[in-house]
Amino acid sequence: MLTLRSLGGAGTVTGSKHLLSLGDRRLLLDCGLFQGLKNLRELNWKRLPVDASSIDEVVLSHAHLDHCGYLPRLLLEGFRGRIHASAATRAVADLILKDAGHLQEKDADYANRKGFSRHHPALPLYRVVDAERALEHFDTLPWRRSTPLRCGAQAQLRPAGHILGAATVQIDWDGRTVVFSGDLGRYADPVMGAPEAVPEADYIVVESTYGNRVHPPQDPLEALGAVIERTVRRGGTVVIPAFAVGRAQSLQYYLWKLRQAGRLDNVPVYVDSPMASSASDLLQRFAGEHRLDAATCAEVCSIATHVRDVAESKALSADRFPKVIISASGMATGGRVLHHLIAFAPDHRNTVLLSGFQAAGTRGRRLLQGEREIKIFGQWVPVQAEVVDLPMLSAHADADEILRWLSGFRRPPRRVFVVHGEPEASDTLRVRIARELGWDACVPRQDEEFTL
Repeated sequence: MLTLRSLGGAGTVTGSKHLLSLGDRRLLLDCGLFQGLKNLRELNWKRLPVDASSIDEVVLSHAHLDHCGYLPRLLLEGFRGRIHASAATRAVADLILKDAGHLQEKDADYANRKGFSRHHPALPLYRVVDAERALEHFDTLPWRRSTPLRCGAQAQLRPAGHILGAATVQIDWDGRTVVFSGDLGRYADPVMGAPEAVPEADYIVVESTYGNRVHPPQDPLEALGAVIERTVRRGGTVVIPAFAVGRAQSLQYYLWKLRQAGRLDNVPVYVDSPMASSASDLLQRFAGEHRLDAATCAEVCSIATHVRDVAESKALSADRFPKVIISASGMATGGRVLHHLIAFAPDHRNTVLLSGFQAAGTRGRRLLQGEREIKIFGQWVPVQAEVVDLPMLSAHADADEILRWLSGFRRPPRRVFVVHGEPEASDTLRVRIARELGWDACVPRQDEEFTL
């Protein structure tokens, strides 16, 4: 009897973990960290409701932290199986997991030195060495070819757009076909390709990050250019919290286009994220997996000054000349962007530009909601800077695009499970699927089990 159980990414947009079980064999689709609200983040410290050692294998859709960031912890809990992903996802995961371990070690050390943690001592969820250990368990899967797994299932990856290496995952097991969307990209994204259609499935597990929203039709290039130009006119700096993989590279593309048009001639651009700089290098390494030709890719990646040294990053925060700073993390949950927010958020001449989804409980969401103070490193930072949200820059498919991908299936599935969204977004998408496609759809609860 094949079953599906969501251990994360159900009722929330983080912590993606969807468990397929057949008898005593278990296959986990994604293994992400919970982010945002404190009650969600605390789940990262709790043991999974199933024994990690009983999970045979993991298949990753892509390497964003909310989809792969729990892997080192899974090994600490006893997982000993293989982790399957596209070659590009394996390369991106190498960056993301090591960076996550480094930041957690660094944040724990900082909290202990400054004494603002309630835990004595503050500990990292996992360390760099744990991330390196997880990476030893990776195997790569080819595109568009069904590959047998040790648990008895067959797995097939198809491009999903979104970020480098992102895939939809088809699992054929016990006579049933289950398709997992992962995170779907945009059909008109200038850097990543469109999500590839999947012909058929008995069951579909679909994300709903923007399940209740449609991105504005405004030209992202014009919107971004207008924000930068008015900020520079008043002598300010634009700080853009951005995911190091995906958003940072797309932003560099738009900035390259603006500079080509003569609109950023005297405005320096900085990418202050070693991981984003390395991810830009990967864009050139995996040249066949995005829309940019080699020459354009090289130009895009050279539009910015890449800041790797901590001293250079601190100097950037102290510099009051107009500029654009792209820095991780995308929801301002950690990373160097926090130091730039401390430096630039209190000044009305500056702008904080939000370029992607901001999950509930994150600093990015608080900024989006208009809060005039945000807490960073135990201190309250006033927000006098202009805060701008440009959702059309998002790498996530909106509700219409999710419906477009679903419409590519040649026959109705038996059921659609709507996951990886906040409650209103997931339920809105569920209603649209039922009304517009006539399919049976439901929104799973955390740990709810379904027989397929």
